[in-house]
Formats: sequence, C-alpha cells, structure tokens
Amino acid sequence: MSPVSYQTIKLSKGKHSSPEDGACVLELASMLAGEPFTDHPASVCPVIGSFLRCYNDAIDDDRRQALYECASKVVGSRGSQRGQRARADRLTEWAEEMRRSRRTWFLHSPLRALGRLRKPPIDAVGSYAVHSIPKHTDRTHASALALIDELVAIGVHDERVSARVIAARSRTLDPAA
Repeated sequence: MSPVSYQTIKLSKGKHSSPEDGACVLELASMLAGEPFTDHPASVCPVIGSFLRCYNDAIDDDRRQALYECASKVVGSRGSQRGQRARADRLTEWAEEMRRSRRTWFLHSPLRALGRLRKPPIDAVGSYAVHSIPKHTDRTHASALALIDELVAIGVHDERVSARVIAARSRTLDPAA
C-alpha cells in the first residue's frame, strides 16, 4: 500500500489524527503548506478556516471532493486584522443573503432579528454562515465556492493596497528616494 499524500488523500468529515485516517479541507491545506497536520493551519485566514471547517462537515462526500481546489487557494491567506474583519463582514453579508433566500423566512425571522442585533464573533462567523444555507444544493454549493474565491481576493487586495500605501509613504518620508 502506497503512503498517503496530498495527491491521493480523500476528503472526509471531521478532524483526523493523521493523513492515513483521511483529511478535511483544512488538514489538506496544512499538508500543502508543509505545516504540521492540523485543521487550523497557521497560513490560512481564521475567518476562511472557520467557514471551511464547518462547510466541509455539512456537505455530502461528492461535493466535499470539490473542495480540493479550495485547499490550495486558501494556503497563504492569513493576513492583517483589517483583512480578517473585511472577510468576516462579507461572510456575514453572504449569510444574510442565504437566510433571505429561504422560502420559510417567517419561521426564521427571530434568528434574523438576533443576527441584526449583534454580529457573530469573528471565530464563529463561518459556522453562522454555513448554518444559514437553507439546503445544500448544486446552486448553494456553487455560491459557497464562489464565496471562497471572493474571500481570498479580499485579503489579496487588502495586502496589495497596504503594500502600495507603505511604499508610497516611505518614498514621501525619505528625501533621498
């Protein structure tokens, strides 16, 4: 039997003790990043990680296998606190969009009202978003995958803008430049 690698591992529900037991999408991300095997890789944004951990466990095996690509996209996504806050805000907004799409909105209005009173904490916003999905369908799965792309892009944009601002400030502060 050949050793398990990031190329041969099957994504499955839950937390795993080693790659031989399987992996969730974030454990795969830790393998791709060359980090210790964990579902909380240091190189992944905690906001994106909170969503993917919960989403990985909420969907069926067929849809879960589509998360392979997400594992590679989120490696290196950890960024500034401002970027994390922007991602959490977008995730909360997406969750509200999902809640509004429910046909039984009147049954969930107390939950929506509670959600408006206070935002979920940054480490729980992923779970909040996944639980807002009315039913896991091909449409909601496509929306979740697009959301991951959007969340990764938020951080990339934030970091590029920050780098340009820092570079511009250093040029204006340094008379020799």
